[in-house]
Amino acid sequence: MTNDQQDTWQRVIDVVAAMRAEGTSLQQATRDAGISASKVLRLAGSAIRQRSGGRYVAAASDSLLRVVVIPTADGLTEVALRNSKDATLVAEYLNAVHRYLSKGDASALGTFQDVSIRSVEGERLTLVTDVVTLDRLGSAGVLSFESIYARGGGR
Repeated sequence: MTNDQQDTWQRVIDVVAAMRAEGTSLQQATRDAGISASKVLRLAGSAIRQRSGGRYVAAASDSLLRVVVIPTADGLTEVALRNSKDATLVAEYLNAVHRYLSKGDASALGTFQDVSIRSVEGERLTLVTDVVTLDRLGSAGVLSFESIYARGGGR
């Protein structure tokens, strides 16, 4: 994808996420993301449904492609996911990692011990919870939490 296409796709993902997590309306979510509702409806497929009253809602889960960045023993790795539940799991995991690195609180990392995600290619990746590894990556400046979503261009 070109940078513009990646940016458009990320905006679609942002709209679906806002609608699902915050109950935001399609109109508000598209306004906030800077994309047209018609484009989101065309690209999001079954991730957004229209109720009988005409209101659009996000499906409980979806299979939209997302590329996320996770820490591994060797540094950050981009992983393509087709499961919104795995993407949510990664976001929660990264929140736990950030909490550990910023506050020294490793309590939430235990939830992700021996937890893995499956990439689009079928590869299983176990989430890193070892504090020694996370400390090493954090000290090396490898871990940055601007966004878990990988993309070529910024908005």
